[in-house]
Amino acid sequence: MELREVKIPVEIYEKIEERIKETEFESVDEYVTYVLREVLASLEEEEEQVFSEEEEEKVKERLRALGYLD
Repeated sequence: MELREVKIPVEIYEKIEERIKETEFESVDEYVTYVLREVLASLEEEEEQVFSEEEEEKVKERLRALGYLD
């Protein structure tokens, strides 16, 4: 895996060091990589679930036709 360097404020680095002391994470780098992957996955999941206005209107029309909406 190719790596790139990212700089973070010292106070954040130190907070992460404290946070990972009694966890499975072996380094700040490992923890930050994990957190960023989780955040990105969550954002991608949210983006996939967003309907365009046209799609939303089609869903509403179907629900009206089925009697679920007035």
